[in-house]
Amino acid sequence: MPPTHTLQQTEAPAPAEAVAPLMRGIAVLRRLTDAGGTMSPSGIERATGLARSTVDRITATLARMDYVRLDGRDVTLAPRLMELGNAYLAALRLPSLLGGHADALADELDESVSLAVGDGDGIRFIHQATRRRAMSLSFRIGDLLPLERTAPGPLLAATWDPEEWEWWRTCRDGDPQGLAFPAVPARQPSHGQEFAKDFVARAERARHDGWALDDQLIEPGLVALAVPVRSPDGDVACLVSVVSHTSRHTAASLHDTLLPRTLVAAAAMEDALRQAPSAGAPDSPTALASWTGASKQELGREFIESLARGLTVLAAFGEGREALTLTDVARATGLARATARRALITLEHLGYVAAHDRAHRLTPRVLALGYPPLSRATLPQIAQPHLAALTHEVQDSASLAVLVGDDVQYTARVATRRIMNVNITVGTRFPAHATSMGRVLLAALPSAEREARLARSEPRALTPFTVTRPGPLGKVLDRVRDDGYALVDEELEVGLRSVSVPLRDRRGTVVAAVNVAMHSGSRSVRECVTDVLPRLRSAADRIEADLHITERYVRVPAM
Repeated sequence: MPPTHTLQQTEAPAPAEAVAPLMRGIAVLRRLTDAGGTMSPSGIERATGLARSTVDRITATLARMDYVRLDGRDVTLAPRLMELGNAYLAALRLPSLLGGHADALADELDESVSLAVGDGDGIRFIHQATRRRAMSLSFRIGDLLPLERTAPGPLLAATWDPEEWEWWRTCRDGDPQGLAFPAVPARQPSHGQEFAKDFVARAERARHDGWALDDQLIEPGLVALAVPVRSPDGDVACLVSVVSHTSRHTAASLHDTLLPRTLVAAAAMEDALRQAPSAGAPDSPTALASWTGASKQELGREFIESLARGLTVLAAFGEGREALTLTDVARATGLARATARRALITLEHLGYVAAHDRAHRLTPRVLALGYPPLSRATLPQIAQPHLAALTHEVQDSASLAVLVGDDVQYTARVATRRIMNVNITVGTRFPAHATSMGRVLLAALPSAEREARLARSEPRALTPFTVTRPGPLGKVLDRVRDDGYALVDEELEVGLRSVSVPLRDRRGTVVAAVNVAMHSGSRSVRECVTDVLPRLRSAADRIEADLHITERYVRVPAM
């Protein structure tokens, strides 16, 4: 059966039972995604054609769900929105089962490797292992690329029947420049017939060869090779693609040097799918209907309950919940069956849910709801709004830092507005032993590594109060590890006092520290512990919550 094209969906009349507020809310999220994650309310109004009052109510509802942030004049996508894309990826299971193989292939070839699945007349990336180079790739997980301009595309089209080919040509005639694919440069309309003819020939070659090449079809200099990864039933589960630049490979050399190893990797991936255990037991149902009801009661007409409930239906899927009946969805969300049914009808109309034999599954299109821009977030970007909120709350500067050698390096910072302020900029480095963030990070190291670092660095006194001797410093770090925070009083600079807590990733590893710094005259040591520390810990918890959602299927750089 031909997949459904985005343009066809938006032009097709909505079913009578479709939830209009849900459709409008999703339209806002799509526009924000295509704009890179941030737009003004007036920009959303122009892009969607919605009334300003409707835009304000939608963004207020999404902000209540922590899916967007209202930053002054702008609306910005927030990390928690990624839970929708995470639900799709968890239900699909391919990133978890095959991501390690893709990463190993990238290391072996020293080239970027992606896993992709088909979505209508395009492909979407579900996993990426990129190489950091001056000429690096800008594609992100969730980005939609046109089939005919990629290496995986011909492999997907190789099995099409005449009806599907006719459907694809209709799609291209309706969008000759490829504007439905904002992740790639627009195509010249005059090239449409040329691309169509070439794509048919490439698909035929891919059907015969079992692999396909992209020789600078996306843009000059970019070449790629793709092979299919088949599920145990013989269908294409996904496609593994190796991407390079013409300064390193031609399309011919990709075939000659990288194809054999890529085929071996694809075979290993197929073995992994055959040997994969059954999906684990699903999480306990999370009744969200009561939360949406309480939000409606608190915010009144500014909260669009039908939008919030419709989006919670997407979040109901996941590992062990890859296919849900209407009853399953109602049970998982706490929604009435009639409400869940209308939400599913709407989501199916929009292409985010596919139904077969009473079972509903998420489609790759769910990744279009914010995943591409959010998947490239760094830890400082994730932390910045929380640091700003903390600074506003305690009226002192807040910072984020990581351990670099024997120093801490500031990677994010929000300063308070005071006549006398702690003047530190992003990129500043201080000796770790004399700072509260450094001590939090040192305390998290294995004992042997910590002792080796201290012995190698020979800590020096920066003020008369700096602890430098290995014995006392080791006891201080032991106490920091046990207490879960560090307070440093005038050891880095006389008059400077700071308190810090660790930030942990999904595995529980300490990856950074966050602090509040102040002049010693503004608060006593006791007030730092009783007044500042609880707020600091709360901010750290919020940063960790966003980090854990973001890094579930992507790598989050610490700097």
